[in-house]
Amino acid sequence: MLVRNWMSRNVVTIDEDGSMQEAMELMKRHNIRMLPVLKNGALVGVVTDRDLKRAQASDATTLDVHELLYLISKIQVKRIMSKNPIHVPPELTVEEAAEVLLRHKISGLPVVDESGRVVGTITQTDIFRVLIALTGVGKRGIQIAFLVDDRPGSIKALADPIREHGGRMVSILSSYEGVPEGKRKVYIRFYGLDRSRLPALLEALRREAKPLYLVDHRENRREIYA
Repeated sequence: MLVRNWMSRNVVTIDEDGSMQEAMELMKRHNIRMLPVLKNGALVGVVTDRDLKRAQASDATTLDVHELLYLISKIQVKRIMSKNPIHVPPELTVEEAAEVLLRHKISGLPVVDESGRVVGTITQTDIFRVLIALTGVGKRGIQIAFLVDDRPGSIKALADPIREHGGRMVSILSSYEGVPEGKRKVYIRFYGLDRSRLPALLEALRREAKPLYLVDHRENRREIYA
C-alpha cells in the first residue's frame, strides 16, 4: 500500500506571499486543515488551521472585528507558516506515513516527488480510508479475533473451517502486540455465512485456537470471550 495510491491528488496550495485571509478561505472552501506553502513552485512550508488560530489569538487580543479583518488580510502566510515542513515521497508505504504522522503528532503531510514537486497530501482521513479498505469493514459480515500459536499453518487452520462452512473471506490480519511469547492475535472477517451454521463453525474454530471476540454486523451481535 503505497502513499501514491491513497494520497489526495487535488492539492490545494498557497503562495508564501498569500494572505492569512486567503489561507482561511481556501481551507473553509475545500474543507481541509493543511495547506502546503510554495515559493516559485517549491515547497517551503505548511500552514494549518492550528497556525491560523494561534496567529489570530496572539494578534487579536486588543482588536475589534474590523481591525481583525484588516489584519488577517495583510498578514502573509510566510509569517505564520511552519518552515522546512516534514514531507514524504509517493513511494513510501501508507504504514510508514502513519508512523510519521504519529511520531510528529501532526494530521497531514505533503507528498513530494523526486523533482521537488508537491503531488499530493496524505492525512489522517486518508489513513482511515486505508484502514476501512484493509479490514473490509465495508462488507460488514462477521469478524472473529483469535489468540493462536505462532507456528506455520495456524492461520490456515482457521481459514479452512470458515470456507468449509460457506464463509467468504474478506480480510485476515495479525498482530504480535500485547500477546505472550509464542502467540499472536489473528483477526478474520468473512461474509456469506448461513447464520444457522455459525454454532458449528465456532465449535470447529475453538478446536484450533482461542477465540477472543465475535462481531456480527448484520445481526448486531457482539460477544467477548476473553
